[in-house]
Amino acid sequence: MERTQRTAGAVVGSAVGDALGAPFEFGPAGAFSARFPHPDGASGDGDADGNEMCGGGGWEPGEATDDTQMAVLTAESLLERGGLDPADLFDRFRRWAASDPKDIGIQTETVLTGGLPWDRAAAAHAETTRHAAGNGGLMRAATSAVYFASAGREATMDAARRLSALTHGDPAAWEGTAVLHELVRLALDGTDPLDRLPDVLAALRPEHRERYATVLAPGWHPGEATEPNGAVWPCLGSAVWALRTTSSYEDAVRAAIDLGGDTDTVAAVTGTLAGAVHGLSAIPARWTGPLHVPLPGFGGRVLRLPDLLTLAERLAAGGRGC
Repeated sequence: MERTQRTAGAVVGSAVGDALGAPFEFGPAGAFSARFPHPDGASGDGDADGNEMCGGGGWEPGEATDDTQMAVLTAESLLERGGLDPADLFDRFRRWAASDPKDIGIQTETVLTGGLPWDRAAAAHAETTRHAAGNGGLMRAATSAVYFASAGREATMDAARRLSALTHGDPAAWEGTAVLHELVRLALDGTDPLDRLPDVLAALRPEHRERYATVLAPGWHPGEATEPNGAVWPCLGSAVWALRTTSSYEDAVRAAIDLGGDTDTVAAVTGTLAGAVHGLSAIPARWTGPLHVPLPGFGGRVLRLPDLLTLAERLAAGGRGC
């Protein structure tokens, strides 16, 4: 499989998982398959076309959430600034957050609207709340993972930490995003990322290895999680579990959504990994057709599949040698 298939798969796969999971957010486990028990969605109670991109819960069919919106803003900052410019990206996030997006994480909103500068806001929030290990860094990491992949393990993991730290002050959130970046890098190289998990864990900061080793272990199941999957550890662990226990992009994302809880983000992270492993061609056209990404605060722009494909191509080219 060509690398371009994998890079496009990671970016589009994340957005598709996000939009597909959004209507089921905070619902019960198994809700997706209960409504769409067959791969073609022909259960009789979906939309007129039998498409699982059903919309609901305030979302249009195929509409991506804050997960993908922030991923696009990350991509555009990286490309326009020629690399990671934390102040620029934080400003873009703040402009977006001030424009009344349909959904925004509580922690992310607090950090972005609190009036503190980019290099103090997340840390101040973490010091105050002591609860800052959410999955908000993971959810938007598909584009940055593609951009930094060609720079190698150390650079891509360091970039992931810095990106996550813009909104999440707990180093555990940084390490989870670093793992995702590195797994994507391996997949884009054509390596089975699951085979390399011991090496990835060894590259984490020592104080975080044991907890991530637990949720990324081959025998771990999301039912064993000690926190809701809005936390970074079970979110990442659930995505790796979904990839490990399936053999296709479609089945991986379906499994992720069927876990319930924070379905859009778990499916977005799963879609990032499954898209990088299985490639763009593995993502059903019935899912990519209605996909669209509004960008509140940026002139009413709405990105669709061709825009995301162009973005993925530019990210893969723009990150070379960074």
